[in-house]
Amino acid sequence: MSWIRKNALWCAFVGAVVMALAIWGAWQGVHYTSTTEFCLSCHSMRTSGEEYKTSVHFRNASGVRAECKDCHIPPGIVPTLVRKTQALNDLYHTFISPSIDTPEKFAAKRAELAQREWARMSANNSAACKSCHSYEAMDHARQSANAAAQMTAAAAKDSNCIDCHKGIAHHKPDMSSGFRDRFKQLQRQGESLSNATTLFSLSEKALTATAGSPAGKALLFPATEVKVLQKEGSNVQLEVTGWRESKGRGRVITQYMGKRVFSAVLDERLMANVKVLQTQVDPDSHQEWQQVSVTAWTSGQDFISTLDPIWEYSDQMLQSTCSACHSTPPATRYTANGWIAGLKAMSTYYRLNPVEERTLLKYLQTHASDVSEPNKK
Repeated sequence: MSWIRKNALWCAFVGAVVMALAIWGAWQGVHYTSTTEFCLSCHSMRTSGEEYKTSVHFRNASGVRAECKDCHIPPGIVPTLVRKTQALNDLYHTFISPSIDTPEKFAAKRAELAQREWARMSANNSAACKSCHSYEAMDHARQSANAAAQMTAAAAKDSNCIDCHKGIAHHKPDMSSGFRDRFKQLQRQGESLSNATTLFSLSEKALTATAGSPAGKALLFPATEVKVLQKEGSNVQLEVTGWRESKGRGRVITQYMGKRVFSAVLDERLMANVKVLQTQVDPDSHQEWQQVSVTAWTSGQDFISTLDPIWEYSDQMLQSTCSACHSTPPATRYTANGWIAGLKAMSTYYRLNPVEERTLLKYLQTHASDVSEPNKK
């Protein structure tokens, strides 16, 4: 019986050695495949590798380099193994069905790849970032005044790093294609000459006093509700109802009293069509305002019979525009008037044309903190 026991002990010992070697080999494999050299050896990583080598994470004054694993693999044995298991999907897209093996393919998938990585970092509260960057270790006195203010607030909430810091190691994707495609769909679905008596403008439109007359400086702003009075060929006569200040020239029509949510801007030719409905004093500013209606003509294109699709498109624009740099702010962050300065402050960081910007501003204003719920629909 002693030889049986001895053989069993030898088998257990050999098994333990084999298991230890297997674990050691597997961990060495995990370590090797996590190196920057291995990551950038793939042909499909050429574009992202070139971007990384021009970033502050690759070369900086302190000489501390963030390697690929420092950002893309969360710390800890279990999170590392989970991430490595997920990365097996990359083998399929590299060797069986290449999806980013050319610069053109990579550019087409950049937004998808970026959003996937941002979501992964958000899910673990930017654990990889915080393994190097600690809120507790930050000396706010050595930061700029703006950075110190932002980081102090972020530390108090233990904010997600990726919410504000995108495009650090790789170029940010252009997120505009989605909402612009959606706008084209809305244009094709436009119901400007339907039997609806109430329409909403999809874009900025010229207003004239008579059908077919040359356009002046009068404009109808996006997402403005109008009442259809009559149609003449491809033109339609509308009635716009809103508010204007009693003092001044009275050319600017707003959606609400006391709030700079623009519905239309009139010119001299349309001033004769203005009808005063009532006069009220704004309780906040103590200024006198007039509720007015004005009739005007415009082309029948770029109208839709419901407002919800315009707000869905606007929200998609907001998500795409803001998420390229930071988390999307809630519309209730500012008041309706406050959003004018709030959006302007960010204008250097996004690429919207004037009409898109006005549509986005109106969406934020009508969902602002000082706008009542019924007015948001």
